[in-house]
Amino acid sequence: MIRASRILRPAALLLAASAFALPAIAQTAAPATAANAQTEDEKLFALFAASDEANLKRNPLNALFRGDLRYADRLGDYISDAYFDAERKASEGDLAALRGIDRTRLTEQNKIAYDVFQWQTEEALKGLRPEIMALTIVRPVNHFSGFHTFYPTFASGKGAAPFKTLADYENNLKRHKDYIVLTDRAIGRFREGMKSGVVETKLTINNVIQQLDALLAQKVEESPFYQPVLNFPEGISDADKTRLTAAYKDIILTGINPAEKRLRDFLAAEYLPVARTTVGLNTMKGGDLLYAELIRGTTTLPLTADYVHNLGLSEVARIRTEMDQVRTEVGFKGTLGEFFTHIRQAPEFHPKSREWMTQDFYRIGKIVDEKVPSQFSTLPKSKLEIRPYPEFREKFEAGGSYENGTPDGSRPGVFYFNAYDLPSRSIPGMTTLYLHEGAPGHHFQLSLAQENEALPAFMRFGGNTAYVEGWALYAEKLGYVFGLYGDPYQRLGHLDDEMLRAMRLVVDSGLHAKGWTRDQSIQYMLDNSSMGKTDATAEVERYIAIPSQALAYKIGALTIQRLKKKAQDQLGAKFDPKEFHAQVLMTGSLPMVVLEKKIDDWIASKK
Repeated sequence: MIRASRILRPAALLLAASAFALPAIAQTAAPATAANAQTEDEKLFALFAASDEANLKRNPLNALFRGDLRYADRLGDYISDAYFDAERKASEGDLAALRGIDRTRLTEQNKIAYDVFQWQTEEALKGLRPEIMALTIVRPVNHFSGFHTFYPTFASGKGAAPFKTLADYENNLKRHKDYIVLTDRAIGRFREGMKSGVVETKLTINNVIQQLDALLAQKVEESPFYQPVLNFPEGISDADKTRLTAAYKDIILTGINPAEKRLRDFLAAEYLPVARTTVGLNTMKGGDLLYAELIRGTTTLPLTADYVHNLGLSEVARIRTEMDQVRTEVGFKGTLGEFFTHIRQAPEFHPKSREWMTQDFYRIGKIVDEKVPSQFSTLPKSKLEIRPYPEFREKFEAGGSYENGTPDGSRPGVFYFNAYDLPSRSIPGMTTLYLHEGAPGHHFQLSLAQENEALPAFMRFGGNTAYVEGWALYAEKLGYVFGLYGDPYQRLGHLDDEMLRAMRLVVDSGLHAKGWTRDQSIQYMLDNSSMGKTDATAEVERYIAIPSQALAYKIGALTIQRLKKKAQDQLGAKFDPKEFHAQVLMTGSLPMVVLEKKIDDWIASKK
């Protein structure tokens, strides 16, 4: 799972093409003029460049995550009417400029870029329609999507915000002021929803209150916002250290904490009493319309909730059969359900400590590093770090996630794993989790895209969930090629993770289209996998908070697996996995229809 983007983006942009890329719709911006361009390809790239630059000015975090510090003194706006109006105007302008370019006269690679840009920008506009925004912007925060979970880590000195110079420290103070404004504006958006009758669930809001309570309970010196002044770099004078330490303490006590308390008290006293007791979107005003749009936008395909649900049921049945084969192989005499209980309860299947998990993930990583050259012709330049989630947020996090580094490698990519409630964590699942979040999953896909300077910026840094998460789930399958699943328990861990993605199709659609309850959904996941109740609960509450996002994994992976089989069947001995993976990865994140056309063209060229 890509962590940074999903949290940062306001709810109205959940339908945007850039499902992981940061707070704004990736690379949609003001129209560009290309008066000096002499070819259609030059016109296209002039549009891309102008669009990208305008986007960075409106969305400074997009720039900062790339290592571009020109707008680092601003956090950004993101939830005001003016912001959404600017995004809409930019997208409309981009499409108008794109229509002025003759696609038939572009190179084959630039035709792909044209198609992705068009798809992405049209998706952005769909998410900014008034009827959709009325259902999204009035729910600006839940426990899985909100600046209150993203920003503390971002500004802590261990996130994407740099702390190398005096200017970095000053810019951080300025961004804090924007964070305070955003927090107060969120209250205003919630009030609009209270008036229109479009409200969040009691479950998600209770979780947000707990998150805010955890932040507010910290002493100033323990606050993530204070940590940068405990680790000053060389070159900052003693006088500046003293001044900045006082300033950081002051803004925490007089600005950040009061703003978070205002949000916390408003949610507890005013909003929680009117929040929904039910959890599915189909029980929210306008929820059926929103869920249909979310499915289409997230999967990049015209799928229905019924289709997704039935596909999930069939995948669950298939994977259960393979799990039962593992049960037989290891000689377990009970039922498959009893085998799941054994895996959950036996101490040898659970990690000993956070540090043990960290070191074992690095051990797995070294083995994978030796194997990947057999399957990939290009490897990322960026390093990969492995860390547990900070304790203040781990309770509500998934089992793992990835935060991309900078294109120049100055900030590494980070694989976060969850060490909350260690008895609920599974050693058999560690290999497949690393393949997904680390190499060759998210770390490869995101790094190779952003390091490829031949691509336009929106393809280097943008994307869609079906491709990004579909690739990461596909990467788990490479554990078979790498010989990592010879141990039947590690193979069970892989099947458990594949089962998780199959169950997501069933549970997400069950929750939001078929009236499933939270407890019913948790029980379904426990009945069909060896995951612990803590993990299952966090997963279900994630689907409640961010509907449809979890559908993209299996839909994307099945598409990539089908395209690979098509290539193998048609090319026979000419099929080279290195070439196939380069075709999938080296043009950035593509909608499924664009990816399929690209692979079909590659197969034809090889014939």
